[in-house]
Amino acid sequence: MGTDNLFHKRKAKGARELKRRKHKRAPYDKVLIVTEGKKTEPEYFNDLKKYYRIHSANIKIDGSGDSSPESVIKYGKKLYEDERSGGDAFDRVYFVFDKDTHLTYPQALDAIKRYRRRRKNTFFAINSVPCFEYWLLLHFIYTTEPFPATGQLSAADQVIRKLKKYCPDYDKSAPGLFTKLYDKLEMAKVNAINALKAADQAGTDIPSTLVHELVEYLQNIKKM
Repeated sequence: MGTDNLFHKRKAKGARELKRRKHKRAPYDKVLIVTEGKKTEPEYFNDLKKYYRIHSANIKIDGSGDSSPESVIKYGKKLYEDERSGGDAFDRVYFVFDKDTHLTYPQALDAIKRYRRRRKNTFFAINSVPCFEYWLLLHFIYTTEPFPATGQLSAADQVIRKLKKYCPDYDKSAPGLFTKLYDKLEMAKVNAINALKAADQAGTDIPSTLVHELVEYLQNIKKM
């Protein structure tokens, strides 16, 4: 009897906590953004969240700190399943990662495709080739330069070097990056779309980015 009462009390407490969490959120999607990087991407999307005043209870941004795209996917999937098993699943999960020189990049894309087959319109790959900084560079210029690695500089290093020509004070860990580049955002979105078309026509993914798709979604999340 005592054990049964304890079980029911815990169940009732859990139900109240779940109701409280749902009530605390604004009436739009609950979103998880898992990023490969610990600095640039979380700072960027946290700044975006603040700019558009997206309720903090509706969006979780997690920089896993693991540089392997495949590990990022596994980590994000676990976060999703934990919330789902608790009765409060994320409506959408976005995985933000780079191709760069990562060996598990193809496996990461395949994993997301598998997840999408099970739960349509829930899991999304926001991948950049070669790196997230290509998205930032598109705020200043349109370029389809392939950025090949040369000497000790990786493809990502090449992009960052070019970015610093237009944004000399660029710092991976600097806050306020989204706000700083906001006046160039619409141009960056157009450039990203055109770069994707050019890459597709050339039968390649170099260079390309899908960051604009996540940005567009977050810009309109309150209207959905």
